[in-house]
Amino acid sequence: MTEAFRPALLLSMPQLQDPNFARTVVLLCEFNPDGAFGVVLNRPTDMAASDMVRLDPPVAQGNDLALYIGGPVEPQRGWILVSEAPDVEFKTIRDGLYLSTSPTLLRQVLEQQPAPRARVLAGYAGWGPGQLDEELAQSAWLMTDIELDLVFDVSPSAMWEIAIRRLGADPSTLTMGHGVH
Repeated sequence: MTEAFRPALLLSMPQLQDPNFARTVVLLCEFNPDGAFGVVLNRPTDMAASDMVRLDPPVAQGNDLALYIGGPVEPQRGWILVSEAPDVEFKTIRDGLYLSTSPTLLRQVLEQQPAPRARVLAGYAGWGPGQLDEELAQSAWLMTDIELDLVFDVSPSAMWEIAIRRLGADPSTLTMGHGVH
């Protein structure tokens, strides 16, 4: 990667053989010579995050926000994506999109009624030095701009297809090339 990085969405292509990433939309948060970091946006579990997260004291009267699988790396580690800048430590991904690991923010998000415009994710996607560059060169991913409605408003089951269509492609015409991973 030679140009300056700006956060983006990664859309997996059929040749990406890793089942953790089939038909995924990944929010790519960091990408530099040391590697890359992102979170999968469209892998919800069927469990409420407030039922799965362990805070002390426990979450009181949690909302119905689903817990998402953010990726296969460190699945015990939690991430919170929110649409409004929080009053705790966070990383700005872009205007209207903020990432945090704050237990204080996690509690606020899980107890807010109704549930806020947020995602609670377990785990992340990580790439070592040069790994994502190689996968991009092998056309395992398409990179596109972040659209906030995709992140927060589009159904996870439709997110990948809608993102592909917004690039002007028909998902049914994407073909499997040589496998990656």
